[in-house]
Amino acid sequence: MPLSAQEVPAILGDPATADRHYLPDFSYAGYGFGVEEIPTFDRAISVADYGAIPDDGKDDSKALIAAIAAAGTMDGKVRIQLQAGRYILSEILWIERSDIVLSGMGAGDGGTQIYIPRPLNQMDDGGASDELRKYLAENDKYERQPDNNLDVLFSEWSWNGGFIWTRVPGGRHASYIDSYDRPIETVAQIRSGERGSRTVSLADTGTLKVGDVVQIHWHNRAGPDGPLIKEMYGETDLKIGSRHWEMPDRPLVRQATRIEAIKDGVATIADPLMHPVGSSLPAYFAKWDHLKDVGLQDFAIVFPENPYFGHHNESGFNGIYFTGVHNGWIRNVTISNSDSGIMTDDAANLTIANVRTDGTHKAHYSVHVGKVHNVLIDGLTVVNPTEHTFSFNTMSTKSVYTNSVGWHQPTLDQHAGANHQNLYDNVTVHITPDQTREDGLPMYDLYKAGGAGYWLPGHGRFNTAWNTKVLVTGGVAPGKPVVILGASEGPEARNVGLHGNRPLTLDHTPAPYLESLGSRVETVPSLYAYQRARRLREDSP
Repeated sequence: MPLSAQEVPAILGDPATADRHYLPDFSYAGYGFGVEEIPTFDRAISVADYGAIPDDGKDDSKALIAAIAAAGTMDGKVRIQLQAGRYILSEILWIERSDIVLSGMGAGDGGTQIYIPRPLNQMDDGGASDELRKYLAENDKYERQPDNNLDVLFSEWSWNGGFIWTRVPGGRHASYIDSYDRPIETVAQIRSGERGSRTVSLADTGTLKVGDVVQIHWHNRAGPDGPLIKEMYGETDLKIGSRHWEMPDRPLVRQATRIEAIKDGVATIADPLMHPVGSSLPAYFAKWDHLKDVGLQDFAIVFPENPYFGHHNESGFNGIYFTGVHNGWIRNVTISNSDSGIMTDDAANLTIANVRTDGTHKAHYSVHVGKVHNVLIDGLTVVNPTEHTFSFNTMSTKSVYTNSVGWHQPTLDQHAGANHQNLYDNVTVHITPDQTREDGLPMYDLYKAGGAGYWLPGHGRFNTAWNTKVLVTGGVAPGKPVVILGASEGPEARNVGLHGNRPLTLDHTPAPYLESLGSRVETVPSLYAYQRARRLREDSP
């Protein structure tokens, strides 16, 4: 039975409040725009047929690569099946085709373990990271910590690469140097569209067809005061970094979507328009090269215990790099002792579910979402220490962390770089305050963020935190207040249902829309689930 307006927060139930404080519909995140079932692939090949035998103590890299190559020659959907036991991997597994799943027998006891003894800095990536290496050198990207006698070029593995690496053959998973930019293929011009609508008026249909998965591109070609900047950040006094206008020929916002219908010059898209389109804010449909239906599931990745060399100085114990995929998934996976567990780029409508990262090694990221749209992270458990625990990174949009838990001084990292319209939903964090505010109250920087100054502010409009549960595990007596700090955030954030086991004060700059501080929203424990259920109800006959 639908909840009445009186039973839900005002931002959901009161029309006047909802009109003043726009709240995106986040329910389109995940595989199949949030409503389609992840498929099962019945046709399977066994890696044993290519020489990969678990628990024999031999390196299985060549055999696993051979199994993936064999799957690449087959028509239709193929599952590459690993058995229970330990496999040893010391080379990158490239997955470069659609309709393929790499599957184990489970991530726990009696399941499948992929043991990786050496980091990526000892691997040959075939030139995949050459542009990034050049970018780091040309832009003086050094980690400098004089007190630690550290002055080194950033590692190319700090936010890039993984031992299981999906990519479009010949593609470019992330862009760094503008001279490397390739021509954009325009599919059709858009005449007009309203934010939140699923229909757009076409200036021309071009080569657009029903079923196409394309990107909508918005450019900022009007400098620091361009209308796209105003749309993304509103009327704000915050510094807007120069990267927002330095590359006008590169889209500042990309929305991957699917064409559901075309009729009488109007196209229906699969998910709501992120920004309006019109004469002052033009946009167009662009071709997007991508894979589809790629899955990784039911295994553990284990790295040896390894020393921590510092932020941006990672050696490359990275588990999965998921790039160039629309409609993909990673589920039921455990990753131990990583520099980064899972990273993403140039992807959309991914479901990352039931993932655990653990070990004693401090990671840069547990799960990182960057340059992605509609990515759902559901049921992430982060036990290991991390620099950035739950990260919305550069150009991530309409993505969601839900039902997730961070155990070791976690952060909700909104990393600057035009990320906007993202959601933290029903996330639990275990913290010990490590700062003291001027008034003497214990304080914790939950929203401690990274990102370069040329990408400030921390995020764009409408990033939302819903029912964040803060469990103080030490340092503060029961009943004593704790300050939750957000010192470098972005404009027009929404924060609803911040609560915990101590009285909480939110010190957030700039001030967000704030509702239900100190109490959980019991009627809507998950905004993602609530919006999804409402959408399914509205779409049903």
